[in-house]
Amino acid sequence: MAKTIVILEGDQTGQELLEEALRVIDPTVTRFDTEFLRFDLSLENRRRTNNQVIYEAAAAMRQHRLAVKAATITPGAPDDVGSPNAILRQEIDAEVILRTGRRIPGVRPIGGVYSPISVVRMAVGDAYGAKEWREGEPGSLDEVACRTENVTRRLCRQVAEFAFRHARNNGAKVFGGPKYTVSPVYEGMFKEEMDRAASRYPDVRYEPQLIDATFALLLATSGDPLVIPSLNRDGDLLSDMVLQMFGSIAGSESQVISVDENGEVDCVMTEAPHGTAPALQGRNVANPMAMILAAAALFSHMREAEAKRISRAIYEATLEAVYDGVRTSDLGGGAHTTEFTNEVIRRLKSKLEVWSTLS
Repeated sequence: MAKTIVILEGDQTGQELLEEALRVIDPTVTRFDTEFLRFDLSLENRRRTNNQVIYEAAAAMRQHRLAVKAATITPGAPDDVGSPNAILRQEIDAEVILRTGRRIPGVRPIGGVYSPISVVRMAVGDAYGAKEWREGEPGSLDEVACRTENVTRRLCRQVAEFAFRHARNNGAKVFGGPKYTVSPVYEGMFKEEMDRAASRYPDVRYEPQLIDATFALLLATSGDPLVIPSLNRDGDLLSDMVLQMFGSIAGSESQVISVDENGEVDCVMTEAPHGTAPALQGRNVANPMAMILAAAALFSHMREAEAKRISRAIYEATLEAVYDGVRTSDLGGGAHTTEFTNEVIRRLKSKLEVWSTLS
């Protein structure tokens, strides 16, 4: 029976790079029985359907558990259609956004960072979606801007649990945390759940730090692989910095994950961490690496052993291509978008063929 992958189409260069990633995971390449269920999440179609297409896509994601998404435009006007990502995260009950910075062969990292760093961020709540208002005379120095924020203990527990599981699976140390000394009630609840998770995973190294110390200490780290659980806003800032510490955001994928009551992943949407890059649209020069890695990550969440082998093969084929000098201009090379993808496909086919003779 074919495995259905929900395809969330996007805007500008984001859509072009999605198509490159789909070439890599086409069943004629992977020899794995998959079918693509497409939804047009372009800004034009979201406006035309008044966002109904997003809710239809989310329903399909809940049914099939697996989705890969192109970058989309979020309009700035408050009366426009807003962010599709925010709606999707709410509709699939996502708790975690996972981004892992890793070394890209031939790309110089910042500060000598060597081992992977994963940011496990709350996908909902906190500063995002908070109620905001202003009080007092508009424009006067006495005017006050107000905002309500909240996180639930359930969300804190699920994020902490996922972080420790991820650290155990990858031989990493759980590092960092919220500013619980300044906010013992609000941020302290997340720290409580991190401490409780640490007691459930005594084999996982645990080094809690305040969020400001986390930022500072990351610039001096080089050895241990790290997993950093974080609040929504903190994680948004932190993940951008971590990916750039490795020299480029091209070497990382973003995963939006829903977990069940037992901490198991029950729905995942993968995407590139970058935007739609309108200046690169139609030029065949954008780097498809992050989008290809997003597809690789999606296969890692499938239960079939063959799918997990395909995931590893895509990761290896992509990074080996860069190592051997097949790079787009942002990484100092001269390869076009399609050239890079063609090279990944060639290497992927070769690996899968060789592995099939050895298995």
